[in-house]
Amino acid sequence: MSSFLYQRPIHNPLSDPYPISPRSSSNSQKSYSIFSPTALLVLLSLMVVMGVFFPWVGMRESLFSVTKPSISKWRDYTLAQAVSFVAQNGTVIVCAVSQPYLPFLNNWLISITRQKHQDKVLVIAEDYATLYKVNERWPGHAVLVPPALDSQTAHKFGSQGFFNFTSRRPRHLLHILELGYNVMYNDVDMVWLADPFPYLKGKHDVYFTDDMTAVKPLYHSHDLPPPGKKGRTYICSCMIFLRPTSGAKLVMKKWIEEMKDQPWSRAKKANDQPAFNWALDKLANKVDLYLLPQAAFPTGGLYFKNKTWVQETKGMHVIIHNNYILGFEKKIKRFHDYGLWLVDDHALESPLGRI
Repeated sequence: MSSFLYQRPIHNPLSDPYPISPRSSSNSQKSYSIFSPTALLVLLSLMVVMGVFFPWVGMRESLFSVTKPSISKWRDYTLAQAVSFVAQNGTVIVCAVSQPYLPFLNNWLISITRQKHQDKVLVIAEDYATLYKVNERWPGHAVLVPPALDSQTAHKFGSQGFFNFTSRRPRHLLHILELGYNVMYNDVDMVWLADPFPYLKGKHDVYFTDDMTAVKPLYHSHDLPPPGKKGRTYICSCMIFLRPTSGAKLVMKKWIEEMKDQPWSRAKKANDQPAFNWALDKLANKVDLYLLPQAAFPTGGLYFKNKTWVQETKGMHVIIHNNYILGFEKKIKRFHDYGLWLVDDHALESPLGRI
């Protein structure tokens, strides 16, 4: 800390700050009393040092803490405070973002702003760079739930960092449910083409989308699909809507348990989605589940690869997920190719502006 402080010159108490004039040189050998002018000057110098320098230290420390009030504020900002700030009509839309995904966050936000739902968005920042950047541009709309993660490893699919990143998701969602709010979760490699809320019909506990590419009948069942080859369903954990019911909370708790039972390892590069499916499968008879319509919420493996289906369902698409592809550049190019990369020409529509 001392290197940041202004170093005030200190007089040497062993030297006379005012040299003796030639006229008084004959008295230079006389001993000084404590009331002599020289002694008084030394005492005065010490008083200046003690009375001015040290209060200045405290003042500098005070000034230093004041120079960045927003940083200290957002470090202490809690999830409960953040949800209370952004929620509207008891509902909050959340995403979890690390710094490399900021361009995707902005793209997603533009599409949500066009549907006039941006004010209820809460960004759960996984690193402090993201926390400060979002709150600098959009105060109150980002929160970090400690500990912060390594943003450079959290975005690599299949890595332990990615598992650590995604495994926190059900804990965040459970906390929001326990606060009494409806919550929609989205991955940020999504684009809204229409308002999804009219599709959240009824009072079901958990709403989700199918991650399979096989085409379903237009008016398919909203029940949990049957298990696939691996003995479990293939529901996407990328788009979930939850009501604050005991059933929804039970699914989140079971999801957390399943990930504890299936941790990441080099041999088995786990992620959160299989655990989410195991939780749904095991609770299907205890919880009110609702499969959203495929035409409105298609997986990327269907929307970007089946042109015939896209044409047949034109005008029905609500949220498009850019999955079934790996890599930032590849995802961005695909969005570009389909006219869904909005940040280049429409960044000012985002609450964050150009970032």
